[in-house]
Amino acid sequence: MIKRDLILPPEILYPIEEWRWVESALSSQFLAQAETIFTVSNGYLGLRGAFEEGSPAYRHGTFVNGFHETWPISYAEGAFGFATTGQTITNLPDPKIIRLYVDDEPFNVSTARILRYERALDMRAGTLDRQVLWETADGRQLLVESRRLVSFFEKHVAVISYRVTVLNAGAALVLSSDIVEHPLPEKNEYNDPRLAQGIADQVLSQQMAEGKGQRVILGYRTKRSGMALACGIDHILETDCVSSSEAKWGEQGAQVVFLIDAEPNKPIALTKYITYHSSPSDETAELCVRAGRTLDRVVHHGFERLLADQRVYLDDFWKQSDIQISAQPPRLQQCLRWNLFQLIQAAGRADDTGIAAKGLTSQTYDGHYFWDMEMYVLPFLIYTSPQLARNILRYRYSILDKARERARAVNQKGALFPWRTINGEEASAYYAAGTAQYHINAAIAHGIINYVDITGDKDFLYEWGAEILVETARLWFDLGFFSERQDGHFCIHRVTGPDEYTTVVNNNAYTNFMARENLRFAADTVDKIQESSEKHYHALVLRTELKPGEVSDWRRAAKQMYIPFDTRLQIHPQDDQFLDLEPWDFQNTPLDKYPLLLNFHPLVIYRHQVIKQADIVLAMFLLGHEFTLEQKKRNFDYYDELTTGDSSLSACIQSIVAFEIGYDERALNYLINALLMDLADVGGNVKDGCHIASMGGTWMGVVYGVAGLRDYGGRLTFYPNKKVQFLQFHLTVRGQILAVEIKEGRVTYRLEQGERLTIYHRDEQLDLQPGELVHRS
Repeated sequence: MIKRDLILPPEILYPIEEWRWVESALSSQFLAQAETIFTVSNGYLGLRGAFEEGSPAYRHGTFVNGFHETWPISYAEGAFGFATTGQTITNLPDPKIIRLYVDDEPFNVSTARILRYERALDMRAGTLDRQVLWETADGRQLLVESRRLVSFFEKHVAVISYRVTVLNAGAALVLSSDIVEHPLPEKNEYNDPRLAQGIADQVLSQQMAEGKGQRVILGYRTKRSGMALACGIDHILETDCVSSSEAKWGEQGAQVVFLIDAEPNKPIALTKYITYHSSPSDETAELCVRAGRTLDRVVHHGFERLLADQRVYLDDFWKQSDIQISAQPPRLQQCLRWNLFQLIQAAGRADDTGIAAKGLTSQTYDGHYFWDMEMYVLPFLIYTSPQLARNILRYRYSILDKARERARAVNQKGALFPWRTINGEEASAYYAAGTAQYHINAAIAHGIINYVDITGDKDFLYEWGAEILVETARLWFDLGFFSERQDGHFCIHRVTGPDEYTTVVNNNAYTNFMARENLRFAADTVDKIQESSEKHYHALVLRTELKPGEVSDWRRAAKQMYIPFDTRLQIHPQDDQFLDLEPWDFQNTPLDKYPLLLNFHPLVIYRHQVIKQADIVLAMFLLGHEFTLEQKKRNFDYYDELTTGDSSLSACIQSIVAFEIGYDERALNYLINALLMDLADVGGNVKDGCHIASMGGTWMGVVYGVAGLRDYGGRLTFYPNKKVQFLQFHLTVRGQILAVEIKEGRVTYRLEQGERLTIYHRDEQLDLQPGELVHRS
C-alpha cells in the first residue's frame, strides 16, 4: 500500500459549493487539469473545457463517441493472431471558438486585466458558465458572460451563449465564431501506454461545405476507417447596437464574423447552435441534411428550451442517483456529486456505443472501451438508470460476431471479446497485458448476470444475453483443460488477470473464479430457457449451433474448476507461481518511480510480487459468498501490502473489502483516494482526461462499502457501517425505488415506488410495503 498525499486545489481558487465546481480565479498551475474538469458532454458529444477565445489552452478537444480513425499496428516481430489495426478516437473540428476583439485587439483571459472572474460547472443545470469583467488598457470595462451546454435531450446538439456588455464607453467590437481544425497532437514520445497513439497524417478529408446566412455546415470522411461526419453551426445575434455579419468557409474550417458598434450598457448576445452527426456507413451528404434539420429545430425552439430540457433530464438523474453524505472535510459532498455527474456525462447518450475509459474528456487510451464498463460503471447504471445499463450490454451484443472472429484468430472456440476496442476489433498491440486478459469475457457475463438479477429484464436475457453467455462459456471450456497433475481439476493456463504487473500465468485465481461463475450461469440460463420458452430455446440453438452435451460439459468444468489455495499461508495465491516470486522492494523505491510501468522494464516487474491493481481482492468483492470472512482478512492482509495503487481501478475495490472486514480507517482512506482521483490529481495525469471507472468505483465504494450492499443472486442484503453519521441514496430494483438512509448508526428503508420489495438487513428479512418506514440499527 503506497501512501500518497491528497492535495485538493486551494479553496481560495476553488471554493466549496454542493452543486457547482467553481473556479474563482484563473491559475496557470491548474489550467491543464481544469480543461478536463470543466468538460461538458452527453455521452455522444464532448467538448473539453478550454476557453471559447481559443487561448490559453493546454489541449482543445471535441469528440464524438465511437468516431475514430484506424491505423496499421506495426510490430518489429509479429506473430500469428496479433492485433493488426489500431483505432483512435478523432479530435474533431472545434466548434466552440468565439473570438472577441475590441478595436481589433483580441481578448485573452490570461493576459487581460481582469477585475472579476468566475467559471463554474453547474451540475444541476448541466452547463459550464463563465463571467469575466475585463478592463482594457484605455479604461473601458466589458462584462463577458458565456454559458456552454451539451444537450442530454437533443443528442446531437451543443449550444453556447456568449454575451458582451460594454459598461462605460462605446467600442468597435468583433465576434468571430469559428469551426477550427486544431494542429494534430504530438506523437506519444513518452512510451506511456495510457496516452493516445497520435496519428501523424491528417485524419479528416473534407467532402463538402455549404452555408447560408449565419449558418455553415461542413462534411468530412476519415481517410482510413471511412466514417462520415457532418458538423454545423448557426447563430442568433440579439442586440440594440448596429451590427452586420459575414460567413465564409473552406478546407480549414468555417467562420462567421459579426461587426458591432457597441454602445454602453447595451448587451450583445450571441447564441451559437452546434450540431454533430456521424455514421460508419451513411453518405456525408445525408449527414449534412440531418445536421441542417437539427439546426432548424433547435434554433426555432431557442436556447431557453434547451436549458429547460437539460434541467428536467438532470432533475430526474439526481432524483435517482444523488448520494447525500455528512463528511469531513465538507468538500467531499461537492466532489462526490462531481464524480456522479461525470458518469452521466459519459453514459447519458452513449446509445449504441460503449463508454470510453476517459469518457469524452480526451483521446487518452485512444478512446477505447475496456472491461471498465461492466465492472465499474455498469453497477451504478443498473441501480440508477437501468436503460443506460441495457444500452451498454446491447453494444456488447452488437460486436459479438467480431468477438467470435477474434476467438478464431487465437485458435479458440466461442467468442473472445476484445480487451480494448471501439469498433469491436481487438486494438491491443501488447498481448501479454491485452488479449491475454480473457477475464473480459467473464466481466461481460457478470454484467449480464447482475443486470438481469437486479432489473428482472428476462427479455434482454432471452433475446441477447443468453447468446453471449453461451459463446463466452464455450471459450472457457475450450481454453481450459482437465489436468491430471491437478487431480482432474479444470485448469486455465497462460492468461492475465486484472493485475497487469503479473502476466501470462497459470490459474490466475480471479480468472478461474469468474470463469466458473460464467460457466455456471450459462448452463443455468440454457436450462431455464429450454424449460420456459421453446421458441427462445430453438432460436438460441439456431444462432449458436448449440450441441447436445455442451451444457453438461460447462457444469463439469465449473464443478471441477481449480482454485489455487496455499495451505501454509492459508491464502489464495494470485496464480500458481505468484508466491514463488521475490517480493518487490517497496522500502527502497522512491515515490517518483511510480507508476512502476513508466520506470521499470516489464520483465523486472513480472519477476516480483507486486500488484498494479486489486486482483484477488476484486474477486472477494464480486464473489464474496465464495469466501469465508477469515479468508477475506488473510487475503486482504497479504495482498494489500503488495498493491501499488498505480491503477485508478484499485482503491475503490480495496475500500469495499476493507469496510467488510472491519478496517474502517483504511477503507475510508481508500474511498477518499478514489473520490479525489481526478480533483486531487492523484495520478498526476488528470490533464489527459477523467478516470471514469474510478468514478463508478466511488459510487460502489459508498453503496457496497459504507452501506454494505451485497446482491449475490439478486438478493439484496445490507450490512451498513455502524459509524456512519449520515448517508442517503436511492436504488432502482426491478422497477421499484428503494430509499436508504443511515443516520448515526440507525438505518431507515422506504419503498418509495413499487408494490412490495423483499430485502435483508444483515440476516433479517424485511418485506417492504409502499411508503412504510422500516428502521433498524
